[in-house]
This record gives sequence, C-alpha cells and structure tokens, in this order.
Amino acid sequence: MTTLPTSTQKKLGLVIDLDTCVGCHACVISCKGWNTENYGAALSDTDAYGANPSGTFLNRVHSYEVQPAQGEAQLIHFPKSCLHCEDAPCVTVCPTGASYKRVEDGIVLVNESDCIGCGLCAWACPYGAREMDAVEKVMKKCTLCVDRIYNENLPEEDREPACVRTCPSGARHFGDFADPDSNVSKLSAERGGMNLMPEQGTKPVNKYLPPRPKDTLAVPEGDIDILAPYLEPVAQEAKGFLGWLDKTLEKI
Repeated sequence: MTTLPTSTQKKLGLVIDLDTCVGCHACVISCKGWNTENYGAALSDTDAYGANPSGTFLNRVHSYEVQPAQGEAQLIHFPKSCLHCEDAPCVTVCPTGASYKRVEDGIVLVNESDCIGCGLCAWACPYGAREMDAVEKVMKKCTLCVDRIYNENLPEEDREPACVRTCPSGARHFGDFADPDSNVSKLSAERGGMNLMPEQGTKPVNKYLPPRPKDTLAVPEGDIDILAPYLEPVAQEAKGFLGWLDKTLEKI
C-alpha cells in the first residue's frame, strides 16, 4: 500500500465557479486533446460511432435542474474531475504504489508503468473521478496538466491546466491553496468555496463556488437596463409603403 505525505509544500488545485459555468464542455474537449497527445497513454475511444461507444475522459460536465425553495428552477452545470484530496483514499488503497501524492505540489498522479489495472483506486474514490482506459488497461485521472504547468517551453500564460486556459466563461481558476494570498485562496474565501462531499473526510483541495441566487442578477429598481433601447420599436407609426400597406390591411 502507498502512504500519503504528512504535508506538501504546495496545494495546487482548482476553484470551479458553478455560477459562471455555462456547460459548454470546452474544458472536456481541451482536456481530452491535451492528455491524448502528451502525458501518459493516450485517452482511448472505442466504437465511437457504433452501438456501444466508450471513451476515457479525465474531466466531465454533468447538468442538473435545481428547484430552489423560492423562485424559478435553475440549470446547474457541474464539472467534475480528480480533486487531489489531502487524505486521498485512492492512494492508500493502491497495492503497487502506482497511485501517489507528490510532496512538492500535492498533485495526485498514477505511475502507469506500475498500474496493474485492478481498479481498487476507482472503487475507493467517492467522487468517481478515476476511469479505466479500455485499451491500455491502466487507470487514468486528472493530472492538473503537470506536463504543462511546469513546461518552460510554453508562454507563461499557457502554464496552467488546459481546462482553465480554455474555459470561455472564466469559471475555472488554478493556483496554490497553501498560499493565502493566491488567487484561488482569495476567491474561495470571498465566495464561500465549498468542499465536495465533506462528510467523506478526504479533504479535497479543489473547491466549488456556489451559484448565486437568481434574483441578485436582476436589474435593481431605478436602474436603466442597457438593453432597453434595443427592445423598443424603431418607429411608433409605420411610414411610406409599410404605412400604406398597414392601413390597407386594416380595411380588409
């Protein structure tokens, strides 16, 4: 069995804003592309256009319709990937040591050359964040794009996970939770960042920002809606040919 480090120098992870995510799946596609072409075994797709398609993904987006106690129902898009838990059960259950948590940054990884495909880590993960690759027969999971964030051959603005770099709505944020002055620490503190299923005791590093109530997005009374001028008719009374046609039709 693999042991967990007593502490890590950094706690790299994600903040995901459920209020901002639009469910476009851009993060899913960029993750699939980057991790198929770079780190580890390619993410397979089998029978993609057949009767029983199957594929391996490190990041998925689930959508739920939620009915608040008051107000209208809301559609919530929920991205899910490995949360790089501090007390990661997927690591301690691994019989070969293939799953491990790095001391330098807290990222949970899989050494695919040591993975025997037993699936115990997937069974132990309460979040369903691990997937067995049907072709390679090894366990796959989010790596926080470890081969990207430290790659000095990339421009500095690209040294972040592919999902974060791609998100068009800015719903995903990457940083070090061990630093209270980092962007993710501040954002989590300001918006009440939440742990997913805290009752499991896994201490996930990734945090979720709850969606704001819908009524807070309404235009305050007395303010001018910036779209109002575009919603009014251009002319109150039709003129020219349209005016003649309108009057003629009224007589029919």
